[in-house]
Parts: sequence; structure tokens; C-alpha cells
Amino acid sequence: MWFLAIGLACLTATSVPLAAAEIKNIRTWPAPDHTRVVFDIDRPVEYALFVLRDPDRVVVDLRETKLLKRVPRVRPGDRLLVRIRAAQRTRAEKRARGGTRSDLRVVLDSKQRVRPKSFLLKPNSKYGHRLVVDVYPVDGGAGEKPARKRVAADDPKDRRKVVVAVDAGHGGEDPGAVTRSGIREKDVVLAIARALKRRIDRTPGMRAVLVRDGDYYVGLRRRTEIARRQGADLFVSIHADSFRDPRVSGSSVYVLSRRGASSEAARWLAQQENAADFVGGVSIDDKDGLLASVLVDLQQTATLSASAEAGGQVLKSLRRVARSRKRRIEQAGFLVLKSPDIPSILIETGFLTNPADAKRLSNPKHQEKVAQAILNGIVGYFERNPLAGTTFAAARRHTIARGETLSEIAVKYRVSVERLRAANRISGSVIRVGDVLRIPGRSDG
Repeated sequence: MWFLAIGLACLTATSVPLAAAEIKNIRTWPAPDHTRVVFDIDRPVEYALFVLRDPDRVVVDLRETKLLKRVPRVRPGDRLLVRIRAAQRTRAEKRARGGTRSDLRVVLDSKQRVRPKSFLLKPNSKYGHRLVVDVYPVDGGAGEKPARKRVAADDPKDRRKVVVAVDAGHGGEDPGAVTRSGIREKDVVLAIARALKRRIDRTPGMRAVLVRDGDYYVGLRRRTEIARRQGADLFVSIHADSFRDPRVSGSSVYVLSRRGASSEAARWLAQQENAADFVGGVSIDDKDGLLASVLVDLQQTATLSASAEAGGQVLKSLRRVARSRKRRIEQAGFLVLKSPDIPSILIETGFLTNPADAKRLSNPKHQEKVAQAILNGIVGYFERNPLAGTTFAAARRHTIARGETLSEIAVKYRVSVERLRAANRISGSVIRVGDVLRIPGRSDG
């Protein structure tokens, strides 16, 4: 190891070919649970990363590297970092010709004890070489347990709200699709997500949580973890597509494919941290392999069915504000859809590679229309599938129209004729036009 650090708390290093390097820029992306610091470099670097105390700080030593620009200020609202400092350090080195080498030390001053993670990224279509340092609080709440869904009593004041996790795709270092005019997917979908949250929060009996509420990146599995921790009843991921053919346009809705579901079930069964606190509070760590597999399969079957129905309602609603690329929901193995206990859908609101779609999606008025259409679909789903203890379960009423029969109404709301009779104290099959029937929830007796 080529650096000796006193007061070392955490030490990592990576070995790459030794070469002079230049840092073209340093960018920060503060998120609610961590801050990402990105070094844009012209080639891979050899570096050391460690933590020091009193005061708390993260030190990044980059061998044979120089900084081309001034160190940026920490962004307003950053919960972890106070400032970033940098200085060149001359190091004598014995060589055939002798001489000195110049290293760079970058210090991330923090507001509290932190733990860093780092990695090098190879160039892609958007960026060159990068060194990424993610800084997390030491007490980051890794052990938080998922929120329990409270089944309320009949008293209206005790009814819980339906929780919808709204996930704006991409963010921070990952802009998603980008048009030639500079329209970025991460900005478009965040605007739609925020508009959707406002509408959900104004809807009686509903509450929304934003998985990403700023320009920062959230890991794909972390997105579903946030939804689970918030006790989400539905997960909605919003994106804007791209394609090599600019003529392709229209919205689409995806749910998880069966193949993706089976692979995720295997992962859940294999990982002890999942078994410790499984869906609905049913632990599988004390079950034998066959029973645990059956429990996971049953949960996933119900979740996939609910996802398909929610996706169908949203797709039907989206058709009213823009053309749909497909008439039916599609299936894919998107990682953010793989939660086995939360119905999940992914919405491609249009194609940014299509000029007409891009123009619409960047228009705030159209964004509001898309948000309203998504809300209408979500509400339609929960009206058809009310959760016990929620306003949707308590509020289901049906006004009898001319020509309707009790059995037709029962089929429409997916309840048995017997339960429909019992909920409305009907002894026979005679019903009258204009009467209002109470539609029992799935948990009603």
C-alpha cells in the first residue's frame, strides 16, 4: 500500500495501470440517504480511500493525478457534506532518471460519521472514465423494518389510506434518454411523478410517496426497498422510452414477466435477510424448503395478478390522453418490478426519440394530463379491488340500473351473490331500479 493513514477507520484501494491522469470535473449528487461524488477522469487512476475522525472526513488520494478545475461547492441541502477540499502533493520517487511525482488529495468534510463506498466506471455513451464515491451516514438505518399495513376498524377515523409509491426513473448521474435539444428523461419523469403525487394526495383515502424527489440516483433494488419501508400498496415506476427508429411513438405499461418472477423467488429464498421479515409479516426462515417455496409462489401469483389488473386500468386511462403503442400491457424482467409483495407497474409515457412525443412530454400541461390519466387508472384499480380497512372498501356503492340483475352486479364487483345479499339484507333475487347497494370488501364477512 502506498499511503500510510493515521487514525484509519476504513481503507480500500484499487489497482490499475499507473499513469498520469487528469480530473476534468467533480460533481456531487445529494440524495436523502447518501451523497454521490463523481470524479470525471481522462483514464483509470490508482487511488486510496479512507475515513478520519475529529473532524469527520473522507480522504481520497489519487496517485499521479492533477485537478483541472476548481473544487465545486457542496450543493445546498446536502445532509452529509460540508465542503470539498483538494491539494496537490509532491512525492519524491526513485527512478532511473530520478525526479518527483504529483499526487492529488481530495477531502470530503462531513457533518457526521460516514462510511464511503467507491468504484471506477468505464466510459459509456454519455460519460468518460469516472471514479464514484458514495458517502453514507454510519447510522443509515439499514436495519429498518418494512412498515406494517394496518387493518383498520369500521370507524371512519381509523381507516388507513392507500399508499402509492411513485418512482421517477433514472436521476443524477443517469439522465436516461436525452434528445438532441437537451430534453432529459430524468427531468420529464420527475415532473410527471411530482404532478401525480399532488393529485394522489388530494384524492380522499390516498397518499403518495416519491421514491426520488430530486436530481439524484437511487439503486434499482433500493427503489423497491423504499416502497416497502413506506408500506406501499402499489408501486408505479415512470419512464420515457427511446428507440433507434424516431417514428416509433406512444405510451405502454409493463408488468413483471413470469420468468423474472421465478428468478426473484429463488433470490428471496436464498437470502437470509429476506427470510427474516417476509411479506405480510410471514417469516419463511423457520419453514422447510418446500413450504417456503410454496409461500413465495402464492404471494407472487397474487402480486402478479394484481399488477396486471392495475396496469390494465392505467393503460386504458392513458389512451384517453395519448396514443398507446400496444393495446395490451406488456411483460418484461425490469428489476424495479420484482418486488414479490407489492403490485408493481412500469409506465413508458412515450418516446423521447420521437419528435412529437418529446414535444408533448416536455410540456407541463401534457405532463399534468398524463399524471391525471395515471391517477384515474390507479383509482379505478382500487375501486375494483378495495383493500380492507381503507376508504375504498368502505365507500363501494352501486346504484341499480334498469335491466341489471343481482348476479350481474356480483360478477362486476367480483363478489359472490350470497355476500351481496348478506351485506344488503336481501332475502331473494328481487331488486329495484334506483336502490343503492353496499358492495362488500374482500375481507367482509
